[in-house]
Amino acid sequence: MRIPKALTIAGSDSGGGAGIQADLKTFSALGVYGMTAITAVTAQNTLEVRESYELPASLVKAQIEAVAEDLGVDAAKTGMLYSESTIRAVAEAVQRYGFPLVVDPVMVAKSGARLLKPEAFEALKDSLIPLAAMITPNKGEAEALSGMKISSLEDAEKAARKISAETGVGAILIKGGHLEGGESIDILYFKENLKRLRAPRIKTESLHGSGCSLSAAITAWIAKGEPLPEAVAKAKEFITAAIRFSLPLGKGFSPVNPMAWVEISAEKCRVLSELSQALTLLEGEGEVFAKLTPKVQINLVYSLPKPYAETIKDVAGIPSRIVRIGRKVKASAPPAFGASQHLARAILKIMEYAPELRSALNLKYDGRLVEAAEDLGFKVSHYNRREEPEEVKKVEGATIPWGVGRAVERLGQPPDLIYHLGEVGKEPMINLFGKTPLEVVEKALKLALKAGFKT
Repeated sequence: MRIPKALTIAGSDSGGGAGIQADLKTFSALGVYGMTAITAVTAQNTLEVRESYELPASLVKAQIEAVAEDLGVDAAKTGMLYSESTIRAVAEAVQRYGFPLVVDPVMVAKSGARLLKPEAFEALKDSLIPLAAMITPNKGEAEALSGMKISSLEDAEKAARKISAETGVGAILIKGGHLEGGESIDILYFKENLKRLRAPRIKTESLHGSGCSLSAAITAWIAKGEPLPEAVAKAKEFITAAIRFSLPLGKGFSPVNPMAWVEISAEKCRVLSELSQALTLLEGEGEVFAKLTPKVQINLVYSLPKPYAETIKDVAGIPSRIVRIGRKVKASAPPAFGASQHLARAILKIMEYAPELRSALNLKYDGRLVEAAEDLGFKVSHYNRREEPEEVKKVEGATIPWGVGRAVERLGQPPDLIYHLGEVGKEPMINLFGKTPLEVVEKALKLALKAGFKT
């Protein structure tokens, strides 16, 4: 079994948001064994770099040699190098061992502290960058390397060509986070071709470690054998998630969350597994649920937890629903994300009030079920679709969130059960809510027993 190995040559961030700490989190999140060559120790947090101590260049070189000669290096990256002597030591090691190198030409910290001595700039440009497989400058770093002002995407493309011509580096990713616009657009220069990589711009100040994590993600994908353009595209997706779900820590620039990538994948597996288990119970009680099936059939949904639940694509359900077949019910397909619209919108809305209520099931309306719920001590509420404002009706998908909101307001707390009596062309319906799909199915069975649908 091949274990991909990546090396980060960078400074230590005591706050854990950037530097080798961010790199190691990223390597682990992407299934790569991480190694370090520490160039400097910093005393920093989300507000400032209070102090830094540069390690001797000989020790930096020795760290690289130690891991390269024993463990091997599939790909490496650099971050904070600080001095000319360290840069030249790293360059010697790269030439000796020949591993692919991603250079993040770090010059200034997010807090404004200088992380590269002015006199070390030429060594970075002339000695190390020519050895790199790729460099990942931000706008300011690209301006310094190209000697030109960047005010537009076209300027960034010209700068990429200029940097390549002057240094010989064949791949450049100029990060677009510092450029204005509704999108975050990175410029990828590779083999003399230019490509614009687009992602939604996330309005946040929580960007500490974003550059480190992006270059580390590229390095990790290269270590795993991905061609460079694919490595960059996947890293872009990775860092977008890390920024979107950044951690609300500290009083300054909060850190991005490299572990979001792993957590989302793990939660998706857990959601589908638990939904499948609940579906087995539901189908096993098919004779009961056949009596509770509305004309529009049944769906059972389960959402990712907050903060990962944002849209209906983050809610798993049953494609084409659970249908009545004779005196039984059967799922049309295995659970999948994005398979529900109506019930998914209901669960996303109720999670605004109670994030722990992540699952829902719809049943046909029957007054006996509502009475049973009240007798069992369930929290019950309702809404009247005839009261829906015209401006809400005009918006696709807005009716159910509006109705759930009204039901919560009516009760003063999130209900276990919400019902409505329908409208012209709209079937009356009951929605059951719970923490897990198994809990919701069990609630439905309790209601059925109490109401006389189950013996």
